[in-house]
Amino acid sequence: MITIGLIRHGVTEWNDLNKAQGISDIPLNEEGRKQALAVANRLFEEENWDVLITSDLQRAIETGQIIGEKLKLPIAFVDERIREINCGEIEGTTEEERVERWGSKWFEMDLGMETFDDVAKRGSEFIEEIAHKYQHKRVLLISHGALIGLTLKHLLPDKFQKVYLHNTSVTILNNIEGKWACNLYNCTKHLS
Repeated sequence: MITIGLIRHGVTEWNDLNKAQGISDIPLNEEGRKQALAVANRLFEEENWDVLITSDLQRAIETGQIIGEKLKLPIAFVDERIREINCGEIEGTTEEERVERWGSKWFEMDLGMETFDDVAKRGSEFIEEIAHKYQHKRVLLISHGALIGLTLKHLLPDKFQKVYLHNTSVTILNNIEGKWACNLYNCTKHLS
Protein backbone atom coordinates (compact mmCIF):
# COMPACT_ATOMS: atom_id res chain seq x y z
CA MET A 1 0.00 0.00 0.00
CA ILE A 2 1.06 3.58 -0.68
CA THR A 3 -0.62 6.93 -0.11
CA ILE A 4 0.20 9.78 -2.50
CA GLY A 5 -0.85 13.34 -1.79
CA LEU A 6 -1.04 15.35 -5.01
CA ILE A 7 -0.81 19.10 -4.46
CA ARG A 8 -1.06 21.75 -7.13
CA HIS A 9 1.40 24.61 -6.63
CA GLY A 10 0.30 27.98 -5.21
CA VAL A 11 -0.98 30.75 -7.44
CA THR A 12 1.31 32.85 -9.66
CA GLU A 13 0.92 36.18 -11.41
CA TRP A 14 0.28 34.32 -14.67
CA ASN A 15 -2.51 32.31 -13.00
CA ASP A 16 -4.13 35.60 -11.97
CA LEU A 17 -3.78 36.93 -15.55
CA ASN A 18 -5.15 33.68 -17.06
CA LYS A 19 -1.97 33.15 -19.07
CA ALA A 20 -0.94 29.67 -20.17
CA GLN A 21 2.14 28.87 -18.05
CA GLY A 22 3.16 25.46 -19.25
CA ILE A 23 6.87 24.94 -18.67
CA SER A 24 7.61 28.67 -18.30
CA ASP A 25 9.35 29.01 -14.95
CA ILE A 26 7.08 31.48 -13.15
CA PRO A 27 7.47 32.05 -9.37
CA LEU A 28 4.68 32.13 -6.82
CA ASN A 29 3.18 35.51 -6.07
CA GLU A 30 2.44 36.70 -2.53
CA GLU A 31 -0.99 35.05 -2.53
CA GLY A 32 0.60 31.79 -3.73
CA ARG A 33 3.05 31.84 -0.82
CA LYS A 34 0.15 32.36 1.62
CA GLN A 35 -1.72 29.46 0.01
CA ALA A 36 1.37 27.25 0.32
CA LEU A 37 1.68 28.11 4.01
CA ALA A 38 -2.03 27.37 4.52
CA VAL A 39 -1.74 23.93 2.94
CA ALA A 40 1.49 23.31 4.89
CA ASN A 41 -0.32 24.07 8.16
CA ARG A 42 -3.15 21.77 7.16
CA LEU A 43 -0.80 18.90 6.28
CA PHE A 44 1.12 19.44 9.53
CA GLU A 45 -2.07 19.23 11.60
CA GLU A 46 -3.74 16.34 9.81
CA GLU A 47 -1.25 13.68 8.76
CA ASN A 48 2.34 12.52 8.82
CA TRP A 49 4.21 12.36 5.53
CA ASP A 50 7.41 10.46 4.73
CA VAL A 51 8.63 11.79 1.37
CA LEU A 52 8.32 15.13 -0.47
CA ILE A 53 8.90 15.37 -4.23
CA THR A 54 8.32 18.36 -6.53
CA SER A 55 8.34 19.20 -10.19
CA ASP A 56 11.46 21.00 -11.38
CA LEU A 57 9.59 24.28 -11.99
CA GLN A 58 10.07 27.15 -9.54
CA ARG A 59 6.41 27.49 -8.54
CA ALA A 60 6.27 23.82 -7.48
CA ILE A 61 9.67 23.89 -5.78
CA GLU A 62 8.77 27.01 -3.79
CA THR A 63 5.44 25.47 -2.74
CA GLY A 64 7.33 22.32 -1.72
CA GLN A 65 9.93 24.30 0.24
CA ILE A 66 7.21 26.06 2.26
CA ILE A 67 5.47 22.75 2.96
CA GLY A 68 8.74 20.98 3.74
CA GLU A 69 9.83 23.66 6.18
CA LYS A 70 6.60 23.31 8.15
CA LEU A 71 6.68 19.50 8.07
CA LYS A 72 10.44 19.32 8.77
CA LEU A 73 10.65 17.25 5.60
CA PRO A 74 13.30 18.09 3.00
CA ILE A 75 12.52 17.77 -0.69
CA ALA A 76 13.78 14.28 -1.57
CA PHE A 77 14.22 15.22 -5.23
CA VAL A 78 12.77 17.34 -8.03
CA ASP A 79 11.73 15.69 -11.27
CA GLU A 80 10.93 17.13 -14.68
CA ARG A 81 8.56 14.24 -15.40
CA ILE A 82 5.94 15.85 -13.15
CA ARG A 83 6.32 19.33 -14.61
CA GLU A 84 3.38 21.02 -16.32
CA ILE A 85 2.26 20.34 -19.88
CA ASN A 86 4.49 22.02 -22.45
CA CYS A 87 2.20 24.61 -24.03
CA GLY A 88 4.48 25.38 -26.97
CA GLU A 89 3.74 28.67 -28.72
CA ILE A 90 0.75 29.52 -26.50
CA GLU A 91 2.85 29.90 -23.33
CA GLY A 92 2.50 33.39 -21.91
CA THR A 93 -0.72 34.11 -23.81
CA THR A 94 -4.33 34.57 -22.69
CA GLU A 95 -7.29 33.03 -24.50
CA GLU A 96 -8.07 36.44 -25.98
CA GLU A 97 -4.53 36.77 -27.33
CA ARG A 98 -4.64 33.26 -28.79
CA VAL A 99 -7.90 33.97 -30.62
CA GLU A 100 -6.51 37.26 -31.91
CA ARG A 101 -3.28 35.64 -33.12
CA TRP A 102 -4.49 32.27 -34.45
CA GLY A 103 -8.29 32.47 -34.61
CA SER A 104 -11.04 30.82 -32.55
CA LYS A 105 -9.90 27.30 -33.52
CA TRP A 106 -6.33 27.84 -32.36
CA PHE A 107 -6.55 24.64 -30.29
CA GLU A 108 -6.86 22.59 -33.50
CA MET A 109 -3.55 23.96 -34.82
CA ASP A 110 -0.10 22.50 -34.32
CA LEU A 111 1.44 25.12 -32.04
CA GLY A 112 4.02 22.83 -30.46
CA MET A 113 1.90 21.76 -27.50
CA GLU A 114 2.58 18.47 -25.76
CA THR A 115 -0.33 16.08 -26.23
CA PHE A 116 -2.68 15.27 -23.37
CA ASP A 117 -1.91 11.57 -23.90
CA ASP A 118 1.84 12.18 -23.52
CA VAL A 119 1.29 14.18 -20.31
CA ALA A 120 -1.02 11.49 -18.88
CA LYS A 121 1.50 8.78 -19.77
CA ARG A 122 4.50 10.46 -18.13
CA GLY A 123 2.47 11.39 -15.04
CA SER A 124 1.05 7.89 -14.65
CA GLU A 125 4.42 6.21 -15.21
CA PHE A 126 5.96 8.47 -12.57
CA ILE A 127 3.19 7.67 -10.06
CA GLU A 128 3.56 3.94 -10.70
CA GLU A 129 7.34 4.21 -10.22
CA ILE A 130 6.86 6.09 -6.94
CA ALA A 131 4.30 3.51 -5.77
CA HIS A 132 6.84 0.75 -6.38
CA LYS A 133 9.79 2.63 -4.86
CA TYR A 134 8.03 3.90 -1.73
CA GLN A 135 5.76 1.02 -0.74
CA HIS A 136 4.09 1.53 2.66
CA LYS A 137 5.03 5.23 2.67
CA ARG A 138 3.08 8.49 2.50
CA VAL A 139 4.42 10.60 -0.36
CA LEU A 140 3.62 14.22 -1.23
CA LEU A 141 4.00 15.25 -4.88
CA ILE A 142 3.91 18.98 -5.63
CA SER A 143 3.00 19.43 -9.26
CA HIS A 144 0.68 21.23 -11.69
CA GLY A 145 -2.99 21.35 -12.64
CA ALA A 146 -2.89 19.75 -16.08
CA LEU A 147 -0.32 17.11 -15.09
CA ILE A 148 -2.30 16.04 -12.02
CA GLY A 149 -5.65 16.17 -13.81
CA LEU A 150 -4.56 14.19 -16.86
CA THR A 151 -2.81 11.64 -14.63
CA LEU A 152 -5.99 11.17 -12.58
CA LYS A 153 -8.03 10.67 -15.76
CA HIS A 154 -5.51 8.06 -16.92
CA LEU A 155 -5.29 6.16 -13.62
CA LEU A 156 -9.02 6.34 -12.78
CA PRO A 157 -10.91 6.91 -16.05
CA ASP A 158 -14.27 5.81 -14.62
CA LYS A 159 -14.06 8.33 -11.79
CA PHE A 160 -12.52 11.28 -13.66
CA GLN A 161 -13.94 12.27 -17.03
CA LYS A 162 -13.48 15.98 -16.29
CA VAL A 163 -10.94 17.43 -13.89
CA TYR A 164 -10.18 20.88 -12.51
CA LEU A 165 -7.78 21.51 -9.66
CA HIS A 166 -7.52 24.69 -7.59
CA ASN A 167 -4.14 26.05 -6.54
CA THR A 168 -2.80 24.21 -3.46
CA SER A 169 -5.70 21.73 -3.59
CA VAL A 170 -5.07 18.36 -1.97
CA THR A 171 -5.93 15.12 -3.78
CA ILE A 172 -5.19 11.80 -2.10
CA LEU A 173 -4.52 8.57 -4.00
CA ASN A 174 -4.10 5.16 -2.43
CA ASN A 175 -2.79 2.05 -4.09
CA ILE A 176 -3.70 -1.21 -2.44
CA GLU A 177 -2.54 -4.40 -4.14
CA GLY A 178 -2.06 -2.63 -7.46
CA LYS A 179 -5.47 -0.90 -7.53
CA TRP A 180 -5.72 2.90 -7.43
CA ALA A 181 -8.40 4.73 -5.46
CA CYS A 182 -8.97 8.42 -4.82
CA ASN A 183 -10.57 9.23 -1.49
CA LEU A 184 -10.03 13.00 -1.54
CA TYR A 185 -10.18 15.24 -4.60
CA ASN A 186 -9.38 18.94 -5.11
CA CYS A 187 -9.87 19.76 -1.42
CA THR A 188 -9.17 23.40 -0.50
CA LYS A 189 -10.67 23.60 3.00
CA HIS A 190 -7.39 25.19 4.17
CA LEU A 191 -8.15 28.24 2.00
CA SER A 192 -11.53 29.05 3.57
